[in-house]
Amino acid sequence: MTAVAPDEGAGAGHGSPAPSPTPVTRVLIVEDEPALLRALRINLRARSYDVTTAPTGRAALAEAAKRPPDAVILDLGLPDVEGVEVIRELRGWSRAPVIVLSGRTGSGDKIGALDAGADDYVTKPFSMEELLARLRAVLRRDESPLHTSRVRIGPCVIDLAAHTVTNGIEAVRLTPTEWRLLEILLRSPGRLVGSRALLQEVWGPGFENNTNYLRYHMARLRRKLEEDPARPRHLLTEPAMGYRYQP
Repeated sequence: MTAVAPDEGAGAGHGSPAPSPTPVTRVLIVEDEPALLRALRINLRARSYDVTTAPTGRAALAEAAKRPPDAVILDLGLPDVEGVEVIRELRGWSRAPVIVLSGRTGSGDKIGALDAGADDYVTKPFSMEELLARLRAVLRRDESPLHTSRVRIGPCVIDLAAHTVTNGIEAVRLTPTEWRLLEILLRSPGRLVGSRALLQEVWGPGFENNTNYLRYHMARLRRKLEEDPARPRHLLTEPAMGYRYQP
């Protein structure tokens, strides 16, 4: 996180220390639509984010190099280069989470952005409150990695170190595939994990299009772990994009 420097001379000569810098979060907004850019800037600044903006992909990369952001909100349809290319270039040297904004609803666009390194994908039109909630989620992921081996999902306690699950009454058995999926999701709380990335990590290269594997095993995990599998609260599906563990 970046910090705001105290005013020059604050407390000088009065025998009391200067006030501590106030941590702030710097968000870079990359959007070429002036009305939307203005709305995003106003809403984020009203919530005490330090906002910088760029109307093009090249300007965004230059701004990010000059003032590294803590998070990026990026439109895919930019006038100079594709937003996916901006993500790829950023990922060469920055770990800042990237939330994509786009009017493109096709699964190919979503998969392409996630594979390039985006952390989340929000389609236009969108609710400002939803976008802000997703921003908080990706920032929490960076600030709060999973430091404990024990996680609770509904009535179940999962011990990742011991590879055990209990629901308060008895042990719950997970298959090796279910364990692998669950571990990947728990490793990134609040973060959207793309379907292709999950398939590649669990089943290996060549399985990126077998989304039916994910649907089957995620349904089994919900039946075993969620209080109400039909309305899961923790193991969430993002249609056409992937899955998310919500603490």
